Amino acid sequence: MILLALKEYYDRKAAEGSIAEDGWIQGGIDFLLEIDRDGYLRNISDLREGEGSKKQARRFMLPNIGKQASKHSNSGEDANLLWDNAKFVFGLGSKGKLHLTSMIAAIDSWIGSMADDGVQAVRSFLQLGSEDREHFDMALNHPEYGEIMQAGQVKISFYVLGTSYKAVFLSPVVATALERMREAEDPNARQGTCLVTGEQNVVLEATHPVIKGVKGAQSSGAGIVSFNTDAFNSYKKTQSFNAPVSKVTTSRYVKALNSLLDSSSRQSLQVGDASVVFWSEDHSTLETDFSLFFNEPSKGDSDTGTEKVRTAFESLHTGAYVEDDGDTRFYILGLAPNAARLSIRLWQTGTVADITSKIKQYFDDFEIVKPPKEPMFYSVWRIMVNASVQDKSENILPNLAGDFMRSILEGTPYPATLLQAIIRRIRSDTEYRVKPVRAAAIKAYLNRYRRFYPNQTYKEVTKELDKNQTSIGYQLGRLFAVLEKIQEESHPGINATIRERLYGAASATPVTVFANLLRLKNHHLAKLTNKGRVVNFERLLGEVIGRITGFPAHLNLQEQGLFAVGYYHQRQDLFSRKNDDEE
Repeated sequence: MILLALKEYYDRKAAEGSIAEDGWIQGGIDFLLEIDRDGYLRNISDLREGEGSKKQARRFMLPNIGKQASKHSNSGEDANLLWDNAKFVFGLGSKGKLHLTSMIAAIDSWIGSMADDGVQAVRSFLQLGSEDREHFDMALNHPEYGEIMQAGQVKISFYVLGTSYKAVFLSPVVATALERMREAEDPNARQGTCLVTGEQNVVLEATHPVIKGVKGAQSSGAGIVSFNTDAFNSYKKTQSFNAPVSKVTTSRYVKALNSLLDSSSRQSLQVGDASVVFWSEDHSTLETDFSLFFNEPSKGDSDTGTEKVRTAFESLHTGAYVEDDGDTRFYILGLAPNAARLSIRLWQTGTVADITSKIKQYFDDFEIVKPPKEPMFYSVWRIMVNASVQDKSENILPNLAGDFMRSILEGTPYPATLLQAIIRRIRSDTEYRVKPVRAAAIKAYLNRYRRFYPNQTYKEVTKELDKNQTSIGYQLGRLFAVLEKIQEESHPGINATIRERLYGAASATPVTVFANLLRLKNHHLAKLTNKGRVVNFERLLGEVIGRITGFPAHLNLQEQGLFAVGYYHQRQDLFSRKNDDEE
């Protein structure tokens, strides 16, 4: 199902002309060597774009004559056709002679007698260099580019002076040669039925190309379909013949996935350790907007990013996505690194209408009263970070992010590990305790859990203070917030309040804390000079305590979550009241 959806995405993008067709690969070229028809270098053209160390190679559709054009073996004999890194083009390193010979052999075997003047000029350039190394001196000793050329990593191709095409690999004879050679049947190729498309008597792929762009995986790439030891073989089938997929389908699904994972793609996002890509059956607005709902806005463009999310969020509520593309199929795939392979962390399909309704529910779940400067929407990254040790992204629990994303898209209860992680973080974060994002996450978890398991001792948690909430934990959280506020106003500038010292005990074992806190509050109230403020506090304390039947010896995890939300709601209400009084 996954490979078929990717192959169909390739077919769609190929029809639009926005993805490399069979025999070609998307890649970057840093420099063009401008040579004359006799093979002598006349100039070097720098194609890189950007500034300083951030310069990026210019993207082209490049001829692909190997299984993985961007990855070389140790043989030194697998050059690309009319383009490659500087090691091959200039014959650098211990295998320099082999590199040059391989470059020439690729031209001879793939184009041969079909070579036009441009291709022949490139062959002459390589041949002259293999006979006399000084032929390459102009490039390797270039005052501006020589050092980077000698490093051997930059990608290089050729422009032949007097020809009509911008790079030699764009010559019509190259396209013709690729098409002719691809059509030539390999007499040793194994044929069979493709498990993805159901086509029969097609040439099968022995080893699938690697997938690049998954964060944390090997830089050279990792595979989805891979059989590299005898233990994985069965019925005398070796390599990827264990899971037969045609060469054409393999090429297409790999190109589709690599294009989605490309650094310039707008159809990917990072969720914990999983690289998530998404696409639709046909073009849809959600395809380009999806990442806005889950990504953190860039720091330098926070206002613009927030405005984009606001617009997309309004589209969720107005039903614009459903009106435009409601019945279109939508796919979400999450890949996590696993040594030389990739593991499928997330796979979700549905219509655009179904997916958008799930996203809307996610936003509604996390809606909560918050301070003015707080972000309007919380990205998945921000939620995960605030549930992690020391609020650091490297401490995000690997499975939590994927499980959380899956629950959003499936509309199922949020993972219990989310509530556990946030409660632990609140207890350990003595400075901030219940941040708005943490309170929102607890509210979201509790309400969705209650939606699926309605026999609960508490009512639905609202986005702001609910004086009639039936949860004992919620009311105790309110009481703790009021007692803290009394202490703060009676001791201005105090270094540590009861929040820093006693929050953990109060939220887990209330009976051990509250009796003493209620005695101390009398001393705090006595220090307040504003008697009207004292009356207001006593009235508020009476209202909250009137809803508490006793102090439990222990609160379970859900009640501890409600304690946090009650504490947060009451704190927000107290500050809003103070602001109203001041106004």
